[in-house]
Amino acid sequence: MASIPEWTQEAQARLKEIPFFVRPAARRKIEKFAQEKGLSQITEAVYEDAKKQFG
Repeated sequence: MASIPEWTQEAQARLKEIPFFVRPAARRKIEKFAQEKGLSQITEAVYEDAKKQFG
C-alpha cells in the first residue's frame, strides 16, 4: 500500500479552515486523492484540486 502523502504547512493551514467535525473525513479523502494521483506531497494546489473534485 502506498504511504500517506506528506502535507505542506500551507495545505495543513487550509485543512484547518474545514469544520473540525468533518476534518478527519476530508483529510482522508484528500490523502486518497493524492495517492491515486501518485503524489507524495499534498500542497495547496493538490488541496484545491481535491476540493474542486469533491465539491
